[in-house]
Amino acid sequence: MIAVKYAGRVNTGIVHSHPTISVALCTHNGLPFVAEQVRSILHQSEPPSELVISDDASSDETIATIRGIVDRFRAERPAVPLKLVVLLNSSPLGVTANFEQAILACTGDLVALCDQDDVWVPDRLAVLAGMFAERPELTLVHSDARLVNSEGEPIGTGLAASIEFTPAEQRKVQRGDALGVLLQRNVVTGATAVFRRELVHRAVPFPNSWVHDEWLAMIASITGQVDYLPQPLIDYRQHSGNQIGARRATLGDKVSRLTERRSDRNRRLAARAAALADHVGHMEDVPDRVRALVRQKAEHEKWRSALPASRIGRVIPVLGAALRGRYYRFGRARYDIVRDLLQPAG
Repeated sequence: MIAVKYAGRVNTGIVHSHPTISVALCTHNGLPFVAEQVRSILHQSEPPSELVISDDASSDETIATIRGIVDRFRAERPAVPLKLVVLLNSSPLGVTANFEQAILACTGDLVALCDQDDVWVPDRLAVLAGMFAERPELTLVHSDARLVNSEGEPIGTGLAASIEFTPAEQRKVQRGDALGVLLQRNVVTGATAVFRRELVHRAVPFPNSWVHDEWLAMIASITGQVDYLPQPLIDYRQHSGNQIGARRATLGDKVSRLTERRSDRNRRLAARAAALADHVGHMEDVPDRVRALVRQKAEHEKWRSALPASRIGRVIPVLGAALRGRYYRFGRARYDIVRDLLQPAG
């Protein structure tokens, strides 16, 4: 285990011990990029104590490459203990289930989610571990990221800008109302997130209708405190093989969404909200106010899914819900109202 001391804020005079860190790295045929990522993890200014690899039926040399890098690291830095755990799936589990498996195998105080194709800045773990050491109430932190192309070259924008994570939303998260933001939409990208391992016990099992990072962020915002760091702590690689990437929607993208049939998307949103409400309903120590918000979110998405097929028939109920503030509490109002008025039925 790593025992690194961290000096607290100057005005406290308190010295904190950094928590131990597990990295949950999921792989699938990651040979083109995984070596650079693993090196960036092992050569952190504060290395992790544990690296958990969950491989989703790779047919290339991903795992052999990782083992070789870890062996060389151990030979070069024998004073830095590193536990390596490798989980091999004979058939693919998919992104969410694979991450759930990796996270459940982690034993560190903190868990850092990791994609196979990114690169971490050298002090990423030290910065985030320091935040957790100073703030016992903190449950999950996510950060900005620099977007790079397949060659690792910057493409001129960051993650927050690409997903339109606005300064107002960032301030809302930083002031303690991450739930208010996440009930509208997800703004947490797993590759930038670190959380306390205790969160896992509140979050499992991960519903099939959710992506792992969205789910963990939502449960963290319900049961604890989420914060956002605007500092880009990883290079988030964008390439043709991304399973989940980041790209700023163009005007054409936004217009084309108005022509998409609404039924499948709305059923999916309703199913996600219902799964969250059911999960929260079985949790203890959740404030009544929070339970009510989650239930109202589920009711709102169920109501949207049941809107009339006729566009004309949607006008009065949609505008009524907008006037009552439901679209503003539980979605991106300016987009969802227009979608619900204009999208064709399935």
